[in-house]
Amino acid sequence: MPTVASPAASARAVEIIGVPLDLGASRRGVDMGPSAMRISSLVRQLERLGCAVRDTGNVPVPDRAALPAVPGAFLQAITAVCADLARRTAAAVHAGITPLVLGGDHSLAAGSVAGTATALHERGQRLGLIWLDAHADLNTPDTSLSGNVHGMPVAHLLGLGDARLASLSHATPAVRPEHLVYVGLRDLDDAEKACIRQLGIRAFTMRDIDERGLRAVMDDAVTIATTGTGGVHLSCDADWVDPQEAPGVGTPVRGGATLREAHLAMEIIHDAGALLAMDLVEINPILDAGNATAELAAELIASAFGRHIL
Repeated sequence: MPTVASPAASARAVEIIGVPLDLGASRRGVDMGPSAMRISSLVRQLERLGCAVRDTGNVPVPDRAALPAVPGAFLQAITAVCADLARRTAAAVHAGITPLVLGGDHSLAAGSVAGTATALHERGQRLGLIWLDAHADLNTPDTSLSGNVHGMPVAHLLGLGDARLASLSHATPAVRPEHLVYVGLRDLDDAEKACIRQLGIRAFTMRDIDERGLRAVMDDAVTIATTGTGGVHLSCDADWVDPQEAPGVGTPVRGGATLREAHLAMEIIHDAGALLAMDLVEINPILDAGNATAELAAELIASAFGRHIL
């Protein structure tokens, strides 16, 4: 049965921003994620919902082969990319436009979310953050076992870790722990577990979804992210979906959300009416089959922007 926009879906201006960033990950290929999503049905689906879509191209990202072989070179380059991205997302939100950021590895969220937080800060408001991911991305350069920066963006948004990457937002920190909520966690480092407990962050694992159901979990997540905030930034790593449905991801972990759970989560976020910005990251076409994961990503984005079955 074809899907159409719900009667409640309102037209909105959407700005697509590509970030072909792979400096935060050790596995190559996610830099092609924005291209994979652009050749999917993404724009067509958004336009069918009445969205006015403007693609502003890619944020410039340096080639890793051109970076000096010195400690901290990747972190410095990622910080520069994130600073550029933060300016772009802040400007879009200021103008009443919804930035849709296509990645690239998840380190980009240290910039995209920071920009949305800046736009709200200048209105005297805080930002809510819903993080859909198999991983917490809560390490710092000191706690990370791998050194990969795509495992660190949430820490920096909370004001931890590297001072430069943690200070991209005019809000300090960009996100407060009580306004952050995780959904779908299933692969965490010990330091991340300790940090979640210490800061009192609300984190719903796949066990919570198994026991309570996706509806109840997402209702709680939306409440957490909208209480005391001016809106929500949704940051979605494609690996929150089970790899049987989304094989083309940078760091797959078995036991993720089903296809319908993933769509339901997006539908619930749309129905809340608080979405200000969205990231869709970590698609690796090298590991994909026939661009299936990018097509799935396009469908999930459409659900977040108002596509319903009936």
